[in-house]
Amino acid sequence: KEVESTVSPRHSSSSIMESLEKQLVCPICLEMFTKPVVILPCQHNLCRKCANDVFQVRATGSTVTSGGRFRCPSCRHEVVLDRHGVYGLQRNLLVENIIDMYKQGTTSKPSVEPKLEQPMCEDHKDEKINIYCVTCGVPTCSLCKVFGNHKDCEVAPLNSVFTQQKAELTDCISMLVGNNERIQAIISHLEETCRAVDNGRRQKSKVCETFDHLFALLEEKKGEMTVRINSEQEEKLDYIRGLRRKYSDHLDNTAKLLETAIQTMDESEMALFLIVDGTNTSHLDKLQLGYENMDHFKANFDHQRRTLISIDFIKCTDQSETRRSIHHYVSMLA
Repeated sequence: KEVESTVSPRHSSSSIMESLEKQLVCPICLEMFTKPVVILPCQHNLCRKCANDVFQVRATGSTVTSGGRFRCPSCRHEVVLDRHGVYGLQRNLLVENIIDMYKQGTTSKPSVEPKLEQPMCEDHKDEKINIYCVTCGVPTCSLCKVFGNHKDCEVAPLNSVFTQQKAELTDCISMLVGNNERIQAIISHLEETCRAVDNGRRQKSKVCETFDHLFALLEEKKGEMTVRINSEQEEKLDYIRGLRRKYSDHLDNTAKLLETAIQTMDESEMALFLIVDGTNTSHLDKLQLGYENMDHFKANFDHQRRTLISIDFIKCTDQSETRRSIHHYVSMLA
């Protein structure tokens, strides 16, 4: 139990220090923050030196420190820099103080520095690797060059090859960073294009509104034309019905007169005179030939139909210009 009581606090303190160390690691260099430490608007921290070195565009000869924008490597939040560049970002003094306290706590404890093992030659176990075979592209030892597998090969000092390849890697990193910025510019342009395409809902609303207006005009015109047809139809029907009533009344009178004439036919010739006078229809109107015809209300809608069929959007060059703009941004990656 006494052993457990002495080990447990030490283990807890060690885990706390390990957890704290993880929080003090720069997301760019993956090492502990180097002062000065800058805080981004998204509340993530970076070494200012890392922000200076990594976000550098060698192709154009300008750097992010002269202004511009980049994305936080932790959360991809876009950071807009003013004219002071990364030097205009606020320093996180709290993190810097925590780093100082952490370093004081770790240096106060005796620590065993791990010794770096010098790589040895596989063919000559006692020889250290100290040269680089340019022909084979592998590091080797001096004995291999004198009488080993690389005696006929071109070799160079290990440190010079290391410096050269490190410089090449740095150039590649700079090129990748530059490509990433160009890709980010393309993505931003595509996002703006998406927002512009989303405005198509407004155009759709305008088209629907225009068609609704056309439908209203057609309905209004249809109402006017049907009213004219109904008006003349009712006028003719009223006239025909009235004329039919007159002929019906005349027929009734004639029937009564005929009955009276039959009853009085033996008495005198007055009945014959009355029959002839009662059957006279010259005073009644007669329908004109084709009075029932309504064909004069025919309408030719061929022209309007062709006009409606030909309705289309106004041709413009905006879409082709947008495509050319996108191709231009994509060609920047070549």
